Amino acid sequence: MGLLFAASLINYLDRSTISFALPLISQDLHLLPRTKGLLLSCFFWSYALLQIPIGWCVDRLDLYWLYAAAFTIWSLAQGFTGLAGSLAVLIAFRAVLGMGEAIYLPGGTKIVNKLFARDERGLPSGLFDCGTRMGLVLGGIMIPFLLVRLGWRHTFVILGFAALLWLIPWFLVFPAGREGDKSTGVRRDPKLPIRKLLRDRNLLGICLGFFCFDYYWYVLVTWLPDYLVTVRHLGIVLAGFYASLAFLIFGVTEPLGGWIADRLITRGWNETSTRKGIITLAFLFGLLLIVAIHSKDTRSCLALLMGACLVGLATGNLIAILQSCAPPEAVGIWTGAENFAGNLAGVVAPLAIGFLIKATGSYIPGFALGSIVLFAGIFAYWFIVGRLTPPAAQTIGE
Repeated sequence: MGLLFAASLINYLDRSTISFALPLISQDLHLLPRTKGLLLSCFFWSYALLQIPIGWCVDRLDLYWLYAAAFTIWSLAQGFTGLAGSLAVLIAFRAVLGMGEAIYLPGGTKIVNKLFARDERGLPSGLFDCGTRMGLVLGGIMIPFLLVRLGWRHTFVILGFAALLWLIPWFLVFPAGREGDKSTGVRRDPKLPIRKLLRDRNLLGICLGFFCFDYYWYVLVTWLPDYLVTVRHLGIVLAGFYASLAFLIFGVTEPLGGWIADRLITRGWNETSTRKGIITLAFLFGLLLIVAIHSKDTRSCLALLMGACLVGLATGNLIAILQSCAPPEAVGIWTGAENFAGNLAGVVAPLAIGFLIKATGSYIPGFALGSIVLFAGIFAYWFIVGRLTPPAAQTIGE
C-alpha cells in the first residue's frame, strides 16, 4: 500500500508539472494561447478514453506486470518530454503519459480488492488515493524550485527517469502470482458481458455520485488558487501555500474516513449505512464552501475553506463501496467507468465556472454550484446504489 501511495503521488506530480512549466515552455517554443490550451488538455484525451479499456485489462491480466508496465510507460513519457523540440512532440508525450497513468485508480482499487477483506478496504482505499493529493502538495513546493534552478527540460527528465526507481521495491514487495485474494466466498463468472456489467444500477449510482464528488474536487484544483489571488488579494506565494494546505487536508482525511468506517463495521455496524453515512457527512462539509465565499473576512474565509476540504473523508468509502457492489471479476472495469465519469466532471467544472464568472462577474455562482452538485451526489448513493452486495453473486454452497 505504501508503494501504491507513492505511485499515486508520482502520478499527480508528473501530470501537474506541465502547468508550472508552461510559461517557460511557451517562451522556448513560442506557443500561442490556443496552443497552450491544447497542450494542457491533450493528457485527458487518452487518460479518460482508456479508463474502461484499462479496467478490462486489470480484471484479466497479471497486475504485477500490468501496473509495472504502465508505470514505466508514464515515467518514460514524462522524462522524454524534456527532450521534446516541438509542440507536436510535446502533445504526443502528454498523450502517452495519459495512457500510462490511466492504471492508477483501476489498478489500485483492484489490488485493494484482492488483498483486503471487505470490512478492511476503507483505510487502504483512502490511503493509496491520498497520494494524489500529496502529489499536488509536493508539486507546489518542489516543481517551481526545480524549474528555477534547472529549467523545464531538466525538470521533466529528472522527475520522469528518477521515478523508475519505484520499480525496484515493486518487484521485491509484490512478487508475481503471489498476491492473496480476500474477495472470496462468491461464485464468479469470467464471461459476464461488458454491456451487462456497465448497465448495472449500482454502477450507475456510483458513477453519478463520483461525478458529483470529482466536480467539487476539480472546482478546488482548477480555480481555488486564482480565487485567492483575484478575490481575496493574496500574493501568489501565499495563495499557493493556502491552496496546498487545502489539498493536504483533503488528502489526510481520505484514509481517515475509510479507517473510521472499517473500525465501525468490524464492531458490528451495518456496512451499507456506515459507509453511506460517512459519505453523507463528508459531502455536507462541502456546503462550507458556500459560506466561505460569502464571508467578508479573509481569515474566516480561509478557515471555512479548510473545513470544506473535509469532504476528503468520503474518498476511501467511495472506493470501498464500488468494491462491495462490483462482481469480483469486474472491479477493474467498474473502477474504469467510475473514473471516466469523474474525468467528465474534470472537463465540465472548469468550463462551467469560467462561463459563470464571465456571465456574472463573480466567483460565487460557480463555487456555489460546486457545493450543490456535491450535495446532489448524496442522493445518488442513497437512492440509486443499493445494499453493498456484489450483484448476481451467489454464496458458495447455496
